[in-house]
Amino acid sequence: MNKPLVLSIDIGTQSIRAMLFDKEGNLLHKARVAFNPYYSLKFGYAEQKPELYWEKLLEAVNVVRQESGEKWKDVIGIAPTTMRDVCILLDGEMKPLRDAILWMDRREAEVPNMPGKTKALFKMVGMYETVKKTASGIRANWIADNEPEIWEKAKKFVMLSAYINLKLTGKLVDSVASTIGHIPFDYKNKTWFKENNLQRPMFKMSLDMLYDLVNPAEKLGGLSKEVGDAMGLPEGLPVIATGSDKGTETLGTGCVSENIASLSFGTTATVQMTTQKYVEPIAFLPAYPAVYPHRYNPEIQIYRGYWMISWFIEQFGYSEKAEAKNAGITAEKYMDRYINDIPAGCEGLLVSPYWGAGLRHPEDRGAIVGFTESHTRGHVYKAMIEGINFALMEGTKSLEKKTGVKVEKVAVSGGGTSSCEV
Repeated sequence: MNKPLVLSIDIGTQSIRAMLFDKEGNLLHKARVAFNPYYSLKFGYAEQKPELYWEKLLEAVNVVRQESGEKWKDVIGIAPTTMRDVCILLDGEMKPLRDAILWMDRREAEVPNMPGKTKALFKMVGMYETVKKTASGIRANWIADNEPEIWEKAKKFVMLSAYINLKLTGKLVDSVASTIGHIPFDYKNKTWFKENNLQRPMFKMSLDMLYDLVNPAEKLGGLSKEVGDAMGLPEGLPVIATGSDKGTETLGTGCVSENIASLSFGTTATVQMTTQKYVEPIAFLPAYPAVYPHRYNPEIQIYRGYWMISWFIEQFGYSEKAEAKNAGITAEKYMDRYINDIPAGCEGLLVSPYWGAGLRHPEDRGAIVGFTESHTRGHVYKAMIEGINFALMEGTKSLEKKTGVKVEKVAVSGGGTSSCEV
């Protein structure tokens, strides 16, 4: 062995990346495999085949394997991370019963009946509407109500991260820092709900449908022989617990002190801080377990974030896409020329970047206002970027107020950071 290397796998909404790092954190090789993010059977639905994530993962890993040559023998471990709040229902043989429901899915479940005392308590503390909104987004409840024949066969309800760990190791286990979604999880204590938890009645699933949890940096299991053969790696190679995509971004940008804010310019744009104390970013909405030990990540989301840029180009940038293809660059890179040519403020054009509203302001809607005859598609493109980034600035100020900590440094990550203009 020359230098010990780690294989990192990142499963996002629109692509999977496999990366090979040395122990100093230098990126040696990288492969990205893109795919259609989801399909939609009805307006507001967003689903994907679980097998697609696994197939694309193997594809990306094997590209890195080929590129790395002899260095591939120096891989000493695998560290996977995935997007959050993607749920998969498994049968007794640990096979998916239906396609995965993604984080941006907008279907709503019927809110379960809660005990009268519990309901009264939620109303008394001003939490009832938040609880109702959260409960309506519980995918397990929707499946139980609308697909009872599938629900009856279900043995496990898992996040995408746990499913990938299962495929890698044969063990159903996950990191507490990956366990983020519409699930019965106690974020403060980093464990599953107990039966007497006040929010437990929101969930129709039994707690035995869940799975084991470990802390970040602990071993999830060893690589199975079948997968090892497919990747050209040894059976038993350690698979190490990390955290969610946003949590690992926050750690990767060096946001381990409370006075640093981590901005993620991703499909969902977010701002996170890393705190020692559990501080809810918005009343009754949790801070998430951090990848950094004994810490939390309070977060503010811009739900559709930089997805809006892809949406805009897809819907209104046909000519720019064609010209970018001829020039051998991405459509986003081609559109970036507008950023330098148009003054800040886009000559009065403003974008409210809430194409998909979250729990923070569920009534919000997106808007473009201030049009005059001088505005162009370039103005709209830049105004969208300005709208997203100003919303992140607003979120940063909100976190400062909640935590009582002044942000002195900002770190950025995510797809948007590949553009110097952004």
